[in-house]
Amino acid sequence: MKMKSLVAALLVCAAPVAFAQEAAKQVPQTPEDWLNRMTDMTQNMSAYKDPKVFVPWLNAVTEPSFYTTMGLNMMDPGNWLNMANSMTQPGAYSNVAAFADPNVYTKWLAASLDPNFYTALLTQLSDPGKLMRWAMSPLDPKVMAMLLKTIDPNMYVKWMMSPLDPRALQLMMAPVNPNLYMGWLGASMNPGSYGETWKGFLSPTGYAAPAVAPAAAATPWVAPTVANPFDLNALTQMFQFPAPAAGQPYGFPFPVPAAPAAPAAQ
Repeated sequence: MKMKSLVAALLVCAAPVAFAQEAAKQVPQTPEDWLNRMTDMTQNMSAYKDPKVFVPWLNAVTEPSFYTTMGLNMMDPGNWLNMANSMTQPGAYSNVAAFADPNVYTKWLAASLDPNFYTALLTQLSDPGKLMRWAMSPLDPKVMAMLLKTIDPNMYVKWMMSPLDPRALQLMMAPVNPNLYMGWLGASMNPGSYGETWKGFLSPTGYAAPAVAPAAAATPWVAPTVANPFDLNALTQMFQFPAPAAGQPYGFPFPVPAAPAAPAAQ
């Protein structure tokens, strides 16, 4: 009985690790790193696109240090400017447009049927060490630093000088920058913005223009391939005529009967 209890305890402890180990090297692992990602509008939706990324995100946002770091960062105008500038990047469109990928919902459906996913969530919410950190959070030096920063004159000087920050000038000039609109237009036309599923379907390289029947009758006919409906060049090639035969008018695909010879003079 003790052995069974030990095995069950090991499985419970290993479940969140096994569930999140695939994404461990691709996502932030500390509350501070997660805060930087969540204030970047080009990648702050990553936790909602993959359950394996959602687990470490939930672990980070339930830590008290996440909110103390957030409080300190909110007092710095530079962090607000970084977040505002990230909103103007074309990646902000791709970040949201990726929810059009059916794979996102397939992953969540698979996670809803995986006991390891629920075990990982419950482990994050019932961690005794995390509960102790919340109980001791009023004594965290970051909390004291946040309170003392409210009476720091340098913080108010930074806010007064923030309109002269190059990042503020960049943000003010963004509406008159043509690259802003061309970048967003390019992101909206890029199949990769909508996930891997649509990338292959919408990419012009995945299709070809219909083949033209060979002129020689001995050559076997090759079935035409499907034209990409999103590639205007492929669509225009659908209406091209075969090369004209020798002696025929250019671009006319059918043989023209020869004119009758003039009658001989009597």
